[in-house]
Amino acid sequence: MHVLILGGTTEARRLAELLHGAPGLVVTSSLAGRVASPRLPPGEVRVGGFGGADGLAAWLRENRVDAVVDATHPFAAAMSFHAASAAATARVPLLALRRPGWVPVEGDRWHEAASLEEAARALPALGRRVFLTTGRMGLAAFAALDDLWFLVRSVDAPEPPRPRQTQVLLHRGPFTLEGERELLLRHRVDVVVTKDSGGAATAPKLTAAREAGLPVVVVRRPPVPGDVPVVPDPEAAARWVAGLGG
Repeated sequence: MHVLILGGTTEARRLAELLHGAPGLVVTSSLAGRVASPRLPPGEVRVGGFGGADGLAAWLRENRVDAVVDATHPFAAAMSFHAASAAATARVPLLALRRPGWVPVEGDRWHEAASLEEAARALPALGRRVFLTTGRMGLAAFAALDDLWFLVRSVDAPEPPRPRQTQVLLHRGPFTLEGERELLLRHRVDVVVTKDSGGAATAPKLTAAREAGLPVVVVRRPPVPGDVPVVPDPEAAARWVAGLGG
C-alpha cells in the first residue's frame, strides 16, 4: 500500500516515523519547499507543488497512491482543499491530521480575528510594539502600519512587502517559557499576534503574554473541507492507515 503524507509539520514527521518500515507499506512525504532547510522525515520525500488539484490527482494516479493523509499546517487552506478535490477525483481515501487548536484560559486577553487583515486593523488600538509570529508569508497585511514597530519571528527571512519598522528574528521552535518571557521584556513588546496553530512547540508565548498581561490577537484557523474525517494526532492517523490495510 502506498500512502502519501502531505507534510511539513511536526505531526507529519511523526506519522512518517510511525509508518516507516511497516511491512507492505510505502510512505511518501510531500513538502511544499517553502523552508530552505526542512527537517526531513524518514522514507521517500518529494519537494514542491503538484500544480493544483488536477496535478495532485494525476500524481496520485501515476504513482498508484492508495491513501492520502493531509498533515499540512492548519493554515494551509488551499492545499487542504486541493487534497480533498484530488482525492475525490482519484477515488483515494483522505484523512486530515490536525493538532487541536489553543483554548484561552483565565487571565488571557485574546482578541480573535478571522484573517491577517483583520488582525492588522485591530493592532493600533492594542499596542505599539508588536511581536508578530504569523510566519513570513503574510507580512503584507501589516505593511501599511508605519506607526507600529514589529518583531517578526520566522524560520527563514521574510521578503517584502513588510512593515517599515521591522526587526527580524530567525528562530525555529520549540520555544521555552523562560525564553519567551525574556524576549517580551527585552523588546518591550506590548501586543502579540499569532495564528491559532495549536501544539506545544510555540504555545509558551501565550503563557508569557498572559503573565505579562499583554493582549494577544489570535487569527482563527480555516476549516477543514467538510466531508474529510479529522484526527488530532499521528497515532490516530497511523491507526487509520493500518485499518485500510487490514
